[in-house]
Amino acid sequence: MGVRKEKAAETRAALMEAARRTFVERGYLNTKITDITRAAGRATGSFYDHFTDKEALLAELLGDMHGQAHEHIHERDHPREHDLTDEAQLHTHLEIAWQVMRENLPVTIALFESAVARGPGTGAAWRSLAENTSMIRDHLEYLREEGRQLPGEPELVAAAIGGMLSMLAYAVLTSKTPAAPDEEIVDTLTSLLLNGLRGPR
Repeated sequence: MGVRKEKAAETRAALMEAARRTFVERGYLNTKITDITRAAGRATGSFYDHFTDKEALLAELLGDMHGQAHEHIHERDHPREHDLTDEAQLHTHLEIAWQVMRENLPVTIALFESAVARGPGTGAAWRSLAENTSMIRDHLEYLREEGRQLPGEPELVAAAIGGMLSMLAYAVLTSKTPAAPDEEIVDTLTSLLLNGLRGPR
């Protein structure tokens, strides 16, 4: 790698790390590009050498988060044929999701605030929720193919689970006094969702 490319890579990494810090400190909506470049120790113009805007930077951070989630998942056996009505399997999925959201708190914050800020008429919040819960939807579609009764359409149920998780993560992980330890949160989510997914006896 040449010196110029190396410096460019360093600047890009510095901007992304600075964005992570400022999103946690100030929130995504309150963070300006100048806040990011100042925190990175770079000129404001350097931002636009790498990103068209703050949304483009968030997309890069989200890509990193998805990569990390896939690593966590592929460390364990993860076929489509998972039974989310099985307590242990559901717990594992929720535990990984919560861990990834905690480890990527800046992105968790930014995604939530960005979706809300786009306003009600754009449909952006739904598109984001549906896209980010595609793995859960795949598992639920498998259950339906197996003749299992679900509380609703797989896409809607998956999005409802994702919506609950993202709101809870935003509220709990940004609080100075967390509502409960991670283990208790995951256990509670497992019990709550398990009864809903299994449906009436």
